[in-house]
Amino acid sequence: MSARSNPFEELERLFERMSRQFDEPSRMWASDGPLERWRSEFEEMAVDVVEHDDEFVVAVDLPGFEKDDVDIRVTDHTLRIEAEREEEFAEEDAQYLRRERRHESMHRSVQLPDEVDTDGVNARMKNGVLTVTLPKIETEDARSIEVE
Repeated sequence: MSARSNPFEELERLFERMSRQFDEPSRMWASDGPLERWRSEFEEMAVDVVEHDDEFVVAVDLPGFEKDDVDIRVTDHTLRIEAEREEEFAEEDAQYLRRERRHESMHRSVQLPDEVDTDGVNARMKNGVLTVTLPKIETEDARSIEVE
């Protein structure tokens, strides 16, 4: 009697192999080579979304960004975060052998499961972590209606 293999295990191995193949080139792009400038285009903001009874709390990692570099927009079901900065390293009266400027731009949209009170949203930035608190809109409890 021959043992049959599980097709789901085979699919899992295929996905793992494909994932490793896609990860290898991305590590090469992160090196200090000619593709260094492309690295930031492929990076995403790490986002945690926590739902409480009356609000959503979104934490976003933005290392190296200041609060003035961040733009936050909220609609009923979407939180959009954009961060952009430009660094310039310069010394007066120096003969440069190498001078680098860096421009970094990131954006992320997060779909929220419920509507939020856009007027009550607040945000704070501490140690490169942006925390956005989005209060939920109060919904009326369902009430029973008698049929006449």
